[in-house]
Amino acid sequence: MLYYIIKILFSALLITAISEISKRSTFWGGVLASVPFITVIAFIWMYTETKSVEKISQLSTSVFWLVIPSLSMFLILPYLLKLKLDFYLALLISVVVMVLCYYAMIFILTKFGMKI
Repeated sequence: MLYYIIKILFSALLITAISEISKRSTFWGGVLASVPFITVIAFIWMYTETKSVEKISQLSTSVFWLVIPSLSMFLILPYLLKLKLDFYLALLISVVVMVLCYYAMIFILTKFGMKI
């Protein structure tokens, strides 16, 4: 149980740090947010718990392919905000488009016989 509490606190600390740094500098907040800390931490926890490099390899491949559709949100959100759309509406639309892009990517990958 203590292990899970440590994992949760560490993850929350990382997200809070990125949020606080972003208030002072969107550039440095963006740099920290773009580094896949959570993925690296997940790899470490997964390896610690399972010792399975095969599972980590599969997770790494899945993350690679699924990062691509997630980029749609980072293109659409600033565009909608520049159009003066309400923040929450722009965020909602961006997330919906991103989810649709995820479905499209999964569909395309399965058509090519890739399992993610």
